[in-house]
Amino acid sequence: MAVPDHDADEEIVWEGKYVVAKKRGRWEYVGRSRNIRAAVILAVEDGHVLLVEQFRVPLGRNCVELPAGLIGDDAGGEDEEDLTAAGRELEEETGYRAERLEDMGCFYSSPGMVSESFTLVRASGLTRIGEGGGTEGENITVHRVALDALPDFITAKRNDGCGIDVRMLMLLGQGILAGE
Repeated sequence: MAVPDHDADEEIVWEGKYVVAKKRGRWEYVGRSRNIRAAVILAVEDGHVLLVEQFRVPLGRNCVELPAGLIGDDAGGEDEEDLTAAGRELEEETGYRAERLEDMGCFYSSPGMVSESFTLVRASGLTRIGEGGGTEGENITVHRVALDALPDFITAKRNDGCGIDVRMLMLLGQGILAGE
């Protein structure tokens, strides 16, 4: 069975510093410039998960998310390893250092519209070394949330007007499947 537009040439419609808009046949989609990827950190330990909240311009509101960041986006850092970036981002955003970082595989955020991939990294052996909050201008709020309180936390944040990142489904999955 032939896939429409599979063999069509890819055309770059517009490219900025971080995002590129592309067209292939009748499909329009976006990706990261320079094939930059992201690392998303799942830091769950002692029945708690580390989450971050920050303003996201495309949403026009704060969003609750797992800590994450770009891999190799700094000049000279193009060869940065996924786990190195994940450790750096975890410390910058949350103020926690991980003793162990484990690559859980490559995933795609919204494959019908975005070509961006991310490496999911499990962080364990966590030690708080600072306040977190991200780099200048990120204004990240760190949340350490008990897993059994997570559904109520997310409901409260949604009621406060926060966006909720799709990756929260990973943490809510068993309850959703059980009909809770």
